[in-house]
Amino acid sequence: MNQRIIRNARIVTPTETFTGCAVVEGDTIRAIDWGSSGSAAAEDWEGDWLLPGLVELHTDNLEKHLVPRPGVIWNATSATVTHDAQCAASGITTVLDSIVIGDMDNGGTRSQTYQTSIAALHACRRENLMRVEHLLHLRCEVSAQDIVENFEKYADDPLVEMASVMDHTPGQRQWRDLAKHRRYTERNGSLRDTEYDRLVQERTEQQALYAQRHRAQVVAGCHARGIPLASHDDTEVEHVELARQEQVAMSEFPTTVRAAEAARAAGMAIIMGGPNLVKGGSHSGNVSAAELARLGLLDIMSSDYVPSSLIQSLFLLRDQQGWSMPKAVATVTCNPARAIGLEDRGAIAPGQRADFIRCVKWAGCRS
Repeated sequence: MNQRIIRNARIVTPTETFTGCAVVEGDTIRAIDWGSSGSAAAEDWEGDWLLPGLVELHTDNLEKHLVPRPGVIWNATSATVTHDAQCAASGITTVLDSIVIGDMDNGGTRSQTYQTSIAALHACRRENLMRVEHLLHLRCEVSAQDIVENFEKYADDPLVEMASVMDHTPGQRQWRDLAKHRRYTERNGSLRDTEYDRLVQERTEQQALYAQRHRAQVVAGCHARGIPLASHDDTEVEHVELARQEQVAMSEFPTTVRAAEAARAAGMAIIMGGPNLVKGGSHSGNVSAAELARLGLLDIMSSDYVPSSLIQSLFLLRDQQGWSMPKAVATVTCNPARAIGLEDRGAIAPGQRADFIRCVKWAGCRS
């Protein structure tokens, strides 16, 4: 079996940081230790960080490659391979591609791309075209008319490792602020007041018709299959209480401190977005990831729509929030891995998969 020895690396384990060496055999970490190695074949990492490969639970980045311009649908295989390259370059070794499978636009872009993107993901895996491991996160828009049939179509896909229930009806949760919702909605073209008002009314009517019933069906389907489940954009304590009653394990992007506090009290893992932390706030006007970090209400970081924000986030947690390296690294490695039941990765430790990255000293990743 091929053996690889690394020396003079700053190793971050789940409990400590030290300069030492690591021994890798095949795809497994066999040993780590303080000090150096006397082997002439050892690689000198010159003090660079040896970190676990990053584990990403929620990224919409694939969508940007599938739809690079309004009305343009790109080849799904090409989009998937390009997305994969960005993940690899960002230090991500396990990624759950978050695919929206319920369409509130009734024939909109997402309904035109989710089937081809999932098919392309399988094809690229079969043909060994990707650098990192891609799995699936089903994002279930509970106010969409077609969500239940699409969930049943894909819930038994062997790549599904997570699902989330979400409701993007304007006027609540992520889009409490209608002015920000309108600005986001108009990113590809302006709407007349009457057109926007009609959109809000239609979405509100859809929610009244479908949201409660569809959410219950999706939650039941996830529990029946053992799929880890997240509640998306919790805003009120009542939202978290509903999720607690549903035995949901994760609160994904809570929008207020009170929701995050309720999630912590309920024992739910709290996920926040890397772009929120890097930019210093939420693009939709909700609570900042930095504030939740200061309050101890943050467990997992997600790159959301910028893959490189994941590696930046762990160093921002260390440098701006005063977190230790093991605690900061855990938010992008072992915490997300364990949240979805992946026990074989996410830590630099004997017996773990040799999913690790070399992080050099650069402007956003200082020593």
